[in-house]
Amino acid sequence: MQGWRRMLALTVGAALIAVAVRALAKRRLSYGQSVLLLCSLSFFVAEGVKTYLKVAFGRTWPETWIHGNPSLIRDGVYGFHPFHGGIGFTSFPSGHITAVCAVVSVLWICYPKLRPLYLLYVLTAAAVLVATNAHFLSDVLAGGFLGASTGWVATTMWQASVRSSERPASGFRKEGERP
Repeated sequence: MQGWRRMLALTVGAALIAVAVRALAKRRLSYGQSVLLLCSLSFFVAEGVKTYLKVAFGRTWPETWIHGNPSLIRDGVYGFHPFHGGIGFTSFPSGHITAVCAVVSVLWICYPKLRPLYLLYVLTAAAVLVATNAHFLSDVLAGGFLGASTGWVATTMWQASVRSSERPASGFRKEGERP
């Protein structure tokens, strides 16, 4: 895992543990804590699924900078090589955009006033990945779909569980609402 994603995983993991301890202590989660929990869960689920999909699809990179991986620009190698294995065949889907969209999709649903900012962030990250030949456009689109779907499913399931419980011990609570 790359440096920034490792740091993000550690930060998200620490947040998940902190919120889980509060929930286990049977303390109601605030709205922000619930959102943080959903972001954490969405991130980790998306990361896990993405890892298996990379192996299953086995796509080469547009350009390579490490380990002499086969790439389109340097070697003319292009395509999918299912279950080939190895770092040179893990371009699809983009893990960067998967991670970004897994978190941003939860924020998109929970804090809709900031949607233009989220959109700008995702589009900038996607453009940089494609412009630098770090990923093909389809890698980025697939990663975006995976991350956004994970966040949407996590948030939808959470909201359904809160609505179905008579007196939720934890769940969504609007900012400023008293416990």
